[in-house]
Amino acid sequence: MNTLTHWINGELTAPAADARLGDIHNPATGEVIGQVELASKAVVEQAIDAAAAAFPAWRDTSLARRVQVLFAYRELLNARKDELAAILTREHGKVLADALGEVSRGQEVVELACGIPHLLKGAYTENASTKIDVHSIRQPLGPVAIISPFNFPAMVPMWFFPLAIATGNTVVIKPSEKDPSALNWMAKLWEEAGLPAGVFNVVHGDKEAVDTLLESPKIQSVSFVGSTPIAKYVYERGTAHGKRVQALGGAKNHMLVLPDADLDLAADAAVNAGYGAAGERCMAISVVVAVESVADELVAKIAERTKTLKVGDGTRGCDMGPLITSQHRDKVSGYIDAGEASGATVVLDGRKATPDADGEGYFLNPTLFDHVTPDMSIYTDEIFGPVLSVVRVPSYDEGLALINANQYGNGTAIFTNDGGAARRFENEVQVGMVGINVPIPVPMAYYSFGGWKNSLFGDSHAHGMEGVNFFTRGKVVTTKWLDPSHGGINLGFPQND
Repeated sequence: MNTLTHWINGELTAPAADARLGDIHNPATGEVIGQVELASKAVVEQAIDAAAAAFPAWRDTSLARRVQVLFAYRELLNARKDELAAILTREHGKVLADALGEVSRGQEVVELACGIPHLLKGAYTENASTKIDVHSIRQPLGPVAIISPFNFPAMVPMWFFPLAIATGNTVVIKPSEKDPSALNWMAKLWEEAGLPAGVFNVVHGDKEAVDTLLESPKIQSVSFVGSTPIAKYVYERGTAHGKRVQALGGAKNHMLVLPDADLDLAADAAVNAGYGAAGERCMAISVVVAVESVADELVAKIAERTKTLKVGDGTRGCDMGPLITSQHRDKVSGYIDAGEASGATVVLDGRKATPDADGEGYFLNPTLFDHVTPDMSIYTDEIFGPVLSVVRVPSYDEGLALINANQYGNGTAIFTNDGGAARRFENEVQVGMVGINVPIPVPMAYYSFGGWKNSLFGDSHAHGMEGVNFFTRGKVVTTKWLDPSHGGINLGFPQND
C-alpha cells in the first residue's frame, strides 16, 4: 500500500518511521487505497522554512520569466488533465465528467495568472509637484498558506496558488487529508514547468498542521475554504497572529422560482445544481423557494427528472457518485430522518440507494423534500449532500425576505422571464453571487468568488483582482532626480530577461 508523503523544497519527503497516518479511501467501493502522512509541527515548519528561503529569489524573478513558467504549467495541465480527473474520481468519488469540469474551472485561474504583467501594472503621475514624480507598485507578501477542502481537491487550491505564485509569493498548501493526492500531482507538474524548488510546497495533515500555519510568524497570509465554524476559527486565529486572512465558509443557497419562469428550465437547473457532486458543493442549490401557484407543478417536474439519475461509481458513466466518507453519508442520512420526523413531505427518499458500484461505497440516492419550513434542521443547516428542500412562499416578497433572513450569503439564483423582477432581485438580495436563470453562479476567474455574512470572514474574495490585491501590498514611491542620468550605447534589440 502506498504512503503519500509531503512535497517540500522540490521533492517528496522520506517516509517517517514515527509519523501518524491516515487512510485514503475510494468512496465508491469503501476500499482503503493508500495512506497519507499527517505532518507534525516540525514537518510543517520545514515546509515554511523552504518557502521562506525560496522567496527572495522568486520575488526578484522577472515577470517575463514567471509568465513563462505559468504558461508551461498551463500547457502541461491541459495536456494531462485526464490524469488529474482520474485522481479526483478515485479519491473524492465525483463522476469523471464532473472531475474534468473541476480541472477546467481551476485552469481558468491559471490562465488569468498568465496575464499577471498587466494585472500588476501600477499608476504614474509626472510632475505631481515641481520636478517630483509619484508612482505606485504592488509587491508580494512572502510565504503564504492555503488550506483547502475535500470537495474540490484541484479547483479550490487553483483559486489561490496561481495568483500567489504569479505575484511573486511562495506557497505552503495543506489539502484535505481525505483526498490529498491531487496536490502532490500538481506539485510535480510545477517542477516540470520549471518552478524553482521551494516556491510550491505541500504538507498533509490535520489540526496540528493548520495551527502551525496559522501561528508561524513567517507565513504572511492564509487562504481557506471550508465550513463556517472552521472558517471563523481560521480567521480569528490567523488575524490574531498578524496575518492577512481570506476564509470562505459555508452556504445554504436558495433558488427562487417565480410564476412566470420556464418551469422545465427551472426543474433542470434544480436537479443539476442540487445533486451534482452528490451535493458536496458550497455553491449547490439546497433550497428551492417556489411561489405557491407553481409549486405543485415544479415539484412534480423535479421529481420526474430526479428519478432518472443513475447513482454509482464515477468511472461507470453514472450521473452522481458517492459521498466522501461513510461518516458523512450517515450524517446526511440522519438529516433525512430528521426532515421526515419534523413533518416535511418526503417526495423521494435517498436512503433507498441502489448504486452501480462494487463493494461498500458511501452512497445515498437523491432526496427531495416538499413543504419544508424554516424551523426544520434540513433548512437551517448546511447538509452538504444530495438533499433538496422545497419551501413554498406566497410571492416574490416573501421569497426575498426568506433568503435575506438566512445566516449565509454565498450564492443564490432567481428563475423568471420578468426582467424587472430579476433586476430588482439582483439589487435587493443580500448574497455575494447571484444567478439569473443560472443555478450555480460561480464567476469566471477574472471576477472574484465569495459570499456575504457567515459565508465569508475577511474582506477579500478569491481570484479576480481581489485575489491579485490579496497576495500583494501596495506601495507608493515619490521621486525627485536632481541630475539626468546617462546610459551607454547598445544597438541590440532589448531582451525579455
